[in-house]
Amino acid sequence: MNFCLCLRRATIYSSMMLVTWVSPCSFAADADSDLHPPIAYKFTSGIYNFTGGGLPTGQGLDLNLRATAKYGNFWVGWFRSPLLEVHQSRAGWDQTFTVGAVRLMPSLQVASGGFVGGSLGFETGETWFAGAGLGRTNLRNYVNLNFDPNDALMLSGGYKWAEKSSLTAQLIRDNRQNPDQQHIHLIYRAPVQQDDRLTLDLLSKRGLVEGNRIHRLGFSAGYDWPQYFVRLAWDPQTNFTAQDMLRVSLGARF
Repeated sequence: MNFCLCLRRATIYSSMMLVTWVSPCSFAADADSDLHPPIAYKFTSGIYNFTGGGLPTGQGLDLNLRATAKYGNFWVGWFRSPLLEVHQSRAGWDQTFTVGAVRLMPSLQVASGGFVGGSLGFETGETWFAGAGLGRTNLRNYVNLNFDPNDALMLSGGYKWAEKSSLTAQLIRDNRQNPDQQHIHLIYRAPVQQDDRLTLDLLSKRGLVEGNRIHRLGFSAGYDWPQYFVRLAWDPQTNFTAQDMLRVSLGARF
């Protein structure tokens, strides 16, 4: 099969690398709310447009439903691109555990076609914070929709302001099959008005693409209302292939 930008070997959804927001919606309290907290859902639909590089050009549709409950985030997803003849179902789990001054962030993923993957990250600090992580898979094919190298090491650090703004730098570097490939993210998050939120992510990527070393810049921007959100992303030479990717995502919390 000629399609390689989305269906890449050994790539995972990672709780270390994906920006996720817990629903700010309030729920009515009841007598046993602490024992049985309500489940918060988030549904996301994404359209991916792939162009250039002499490879098949077309669109893909991704549907993802996440449930946040006492035992973590559970999600199921489905991706299909008829023109590129790719489809895959996926599911996963991630959670954050606090142990003293350290936050541990494990994740697990499975997908049709026999894929299994996982990651483990940790973070410490409040105003100033730093973290590291590692992702591993069984090297089966997987529809990689976060586009970072994920059989990889990750280092991160940043600062949080009192008004809930933050600036984070992340280095994500493949340390298994393609150790020349790396992403550097600079992520800024800030509240807007009362309950809205703005997220900006500047991406610098380096690595080999078909034997040629590249250095490209990408970006993503997201805006969150209390119930709805929208994301726009541009990823040149996505998954370190010759193709570029434009992504538009819409979603809701309930």
